[in-house]
Amino acid sequence: MLGRHTAAGRRVALTALGALVLAGAGSAATAAPPPAPSSTAAQTLGADRPPAAVLRAMERDLKLKPGQAAERLVNEAEAGARAGRLRNALGKHFAGAWVRGATSAELTVATTRAADVSAIEAQGAKAAVVKQPLTELRDVKNKLDSTARSLKTRDTPVWYVDVPANRVVVQATKRSAATAFIKAAGLEDKGVGIRVSAERPRVLDDVVGGDAYYIESSARCSVGFSVTKDEQQGFASAGHCGDPDDSTAGYNLADQGKFQASTFPSKDMSWIAVNGDWTATAEVKGEGGQRTQVTGSVQALVGASICRSGSTTGWHCGTIQQHDTSVSYSQGVVDGVTETTVCAEPGDSGGPYLSGSQAQGVTSGGSGNCTSGGVTFYQPINPILSDFGLVLKTTPPQSGTPAPPENAVDTWAAGRVYEAGATVTHAGVRYQCLQSHQAQGGWSPVATPSLWQRL
Repeated sequence: MLGRHTAAGRRVALTALGALVLAGAGSAATAAPPPAPSSTAAQTLGADRPPAAVLRAMERDLKLKPGQAAERLVNEAEAGARAGRLRNALGKHFAGAWVRGATSAELTVATTRAADVSAIEAQGAKAAVVKQPLTELRDVKNKLDSTARSLKTRDTPVWYVDVPANRVVVQATKRSAATAFIKAAGLEDKGVGIRVSAERPRVLDDVVGGDAYYIESSARCSVGFSVTKDEQQGFASAGHCGDPDDSTAGYNLADQGKFQASTFPSKDMSWIAVNGDWTATAEVKGEGGQRTQVTGSVQALVGASICRSGSTTGWHCGTIQQHDTSVSYSQGVVDGVTETTVCAEPGDSGGPYLSGSQAQGVTSGGSGNCTSGGVTFYQPINPILSDFGLVLKTTPPQSGTPAPPENAVDTWAAGRVYEAGATVTHAGVRYQCLQSHQAQGGWSPVATPSLWQRL
């Protein structure tokens, strides 16, 4: 996890991308009309109009030919919708989904029941029949999470659900450490895999450059994704950056705001409210200082492309390895992060991850570097939004985020974070969520068949 910054000398600097600008720089226009019900997944997620900086970085880091990056983003958007429909159809037999290939043209959906193969193939996906459903794999990982709270896990720094391999894996510096961890959790007979690696993920600190902000005049971090809470503007960041009520100053050392909430360890999330001199925008800094627009927070599949920006190494791309990973840093264990093949270096911590124009999360840590290669872990953005009651700043802007009345908690509402499989009522009709996301005003269930399935 990322260590919190305090005046006592814990120096952890994050490098998220600047998503705030001084007031007076202009605000977005009124919201565009909601998409038509026939809107494709690519259109809903903005994958058919990706930022140029993302395409360039994908071509470079994923070694793609001209045109393949754009094709890949469209395929990944459509694959997410198909995987969501199959998740709902397969129910307790669903065992995960992932994409492969240079353009992510191959979607694989796993099931524990051979009779489901024809239904999966009818959706244009490849079927994999496996032994364990995703729910059982997550139960196994949850037992490791619980055990880690009372056990030193320095030699077993990472554990995760490996969806394509249909197993839980413990990564350790030596096999004996992994074996002891698995035994302590009572999982010797659950087929937990072991991966021996000398890598020890660490926090990525010592920020230089970027849109920095300063905490209590003693530490420095960088802005993550812009957010709002009711009428209050601000930004999301990592939890180790500061404690509630810690004051912040902007990159220009002008008074900026205060930490409103911070969670660390277990999760690595915080949000800072800014004063009236600052205006939140739906932008992050891209390659060469260009701005990249954020249009939503739809969670990408395992195997999907993802790009990260940081003030030390700029734009770099890779793929998502697995969601729901636990990492043991020297400061403690963080649950629920996502592992990627994107490289990073000290100073990149806190920077935003995007799949196309969809926000995915903020850098939590990693190992290696951008010369020899490495891995990184990010704190997903949707739990930050959900835990703190925040609304992600997007373009076009969300048209209102009313909270539903207490007696209608299952009524669809813009501003709520919905997990895949959740059910809601909208205009008297029941729908089931296909892909985890924060709902937007133009993303009602009837208008976004790539995100919602009518029951």
